Amino acid sequence: MDSLKNFKRTTYCGTVRTENIGSEIAVCGWVQRQRDLGQLIFIDLRDRTGILQLAFDDATDRDIFKKAFTVRSEYVLAARGCVRERSSKNKEIPTGEVELEVTELRVLAASETPPFEIAPNSDVNDMLRLKYRYLDLRRPEMQRAIALRHQVVKAARDYFDENGFYEIETPMLTKSTPEGARDYLVPSRVHPGKFYALPQSPQQYKQLLMLSGFDRYFQIARCFRDEDLRADRQPEFTQIDMEMSFVDVDDVITVNEGFLKRVFKNILGIDIKTPILRMPYAEAMARYGSDKPDIRFGLELKDISDIAGGCGFKVFAEPVAAGGSVRLITVPGGAESFPRKQIDTLAEFVKTYGAKGLAWLRLGADGASSSFAKFMTEDEMSRIVARADAKTGDLVLIVADSNEKTVIASLGALRVECAKRLGLARKDDYKLLWVTEFPMFEYAEDEGRYVAMHHPFTAPMDEDIGKLESDKRNCRAKAYDIVLNGTELGGGSIRISTPEMQETMFRALGFTAEDAQARFGHLINAFRYGAPPHGGLAYGLDRLVMLLSGADSIRDVIAFPKVQNASEPMTSCPDIVDRKQLDELMLEVKTEE
Repeated sequence: MDSLKNFKRTTYCGTVRTENIGSEIAVCGWVQRQRDLGQLIFIDLRDRTGILQLAFDDATDRDIFKKAFTVRSEYVLAARGCVRERSSKNKEIPTGEVELEVTELRVLAASETPPFEIAPNSDVNDMLRLKYRYLDLRRPEMQRAIALRHQVVKAARDYFDENGFYEIETPMLTKSTPEGARDYLVPSRVHPGKFYALPQSPQQYKQLLMLSGFDRYFQIARCFRDEDLRADRQPEFTQIDMEMSFVDVDDVITVNEGFLKRVFKNILGIDIKTPILRMPYAEAMARYGSDKPDIRFGLELKDISDIAGGCGFKVFAEPVAAGGSVRLITVPGGAESFPRKQIDTLAEFVKTYGAKGLAWLRLGADGASSSFAKFMTEDEMSRIVARADAKTGDLVLIVADSNEKTVIASLGALRVECAKRLGLARKDDYKLLWVTEFPMFEYAEDEGRYVAMHHPFTAPMDEDIGKLESDKRNCRAKAYDIVLNGTELGGGSIRISTPEMQETMFRALGFTAEDAQARFGHLINAFRYGAPPHGGLAYGLDRLVMLLSGADSIRDVIAFPKVQNASEPMTSCPDIVDRKQLDELMLEVKTEE
């Protein structure tokens, strides 16, 4: 193999244009493909910026020509030569009007045949891609995604720096405070039997920074949660984390709208309109059945409990009598788009969200048909059609249940599913929304108690302070999420900043004074030394980049992601460790019997 001695790259492959014709340049990269045409050899050389055609012909030195004949896909080359106009143009690539007439060629590394083709949009099994992730990352769409991620991080650093924020690192080895997701634990060798936790977020540290006088903080923070994975979750992830002092909700939202405006302009060239629409949580749930509603399309929920409660159809009447509800969505044009068999699949779909079934009403051009009309009066049917705002050609879908949460959740998911099947939501149609005034608490059935919906450091709405212990169900928080196209990009809140309020919050969550002091005493005690009002927000960087790039999963915007069971196929981690390492940590591994 050749070396790079006395060779210096001058240009990236994908940047060469017609204005470079006549210039001598030096490039490096990987062979996309080699084409041997006898008296002509062409090599497509690829680097992170794109492809440049290398040309070898009768004028090429014979030794260089012979060397070009030997190279194969994914060989690593360095080439020097003069840029010239291509005789056969390729309009599909930016460098398609030029090529490099090679005067020097070095083969820096050979390559075995890759397990899959390194090409755009190649149809490769996901596990194979992840096993050979270093090869998968060579593909152009992966290179673009990682580059876009860099650009988002740079935009964040530039924007927050310009707005007076300091980037401050917080510890990776922290104290475990099990209230929420499961911690990743790290055993201590120096303190046998004791454990650190990897941070689920820098929450407590950034609040302590506000007490320290650093009134504007941000960090590109690595975080860890030991929870089951989904398409938009990983056990380790990155947050764009920020916190501010002497602020209320409007101040935090205004600063973050400026950040989002910067990101969309820099990355996509889109001017988003500010202020961004805000919607209270209760309204979002009532209209869209979700606390992260996709507002690119309508299909809003309508409550018909007042109509259905007294009807002769038990499937409707009994849930209302039991304290539940009956609600619907109207699918414009759905009478034609969803024939009966498709409606049956929708019925099965809502059952996965706990619904017992799906009632329907089709207003076809040849008349109306329904799964329930025979049990209703004409007046009741007319009122339902009017409430649904349904017209000829529309489809009305109805869910009834004694548990209102089931009705809302199943219809909220159904509206998204219908929109997906009808193609109502384009990836390049970006609709941002602030969801505000979240409930302070949510009831955890498995624990039989109320838990914090966000985290126990969130401040209540001023008018709901008295409800912290007496009326948890109706207590609202100064919490807000930023939502993009049905995905939560980030969330935050104004924080509790007095020891009295924080102690009240812990009591409301069922903590004894001793438990609260043992777990969070460092924070409660800090509040006794003058804490400014403060609040902040954290974005999921992976989710943000996923949506901006149009990827289907955050795995496609992370260099080395984990798979569904939190393992990494490439390095086969997690893995066993030596007995000596376990002995040093005074740990014993239990084996399954």
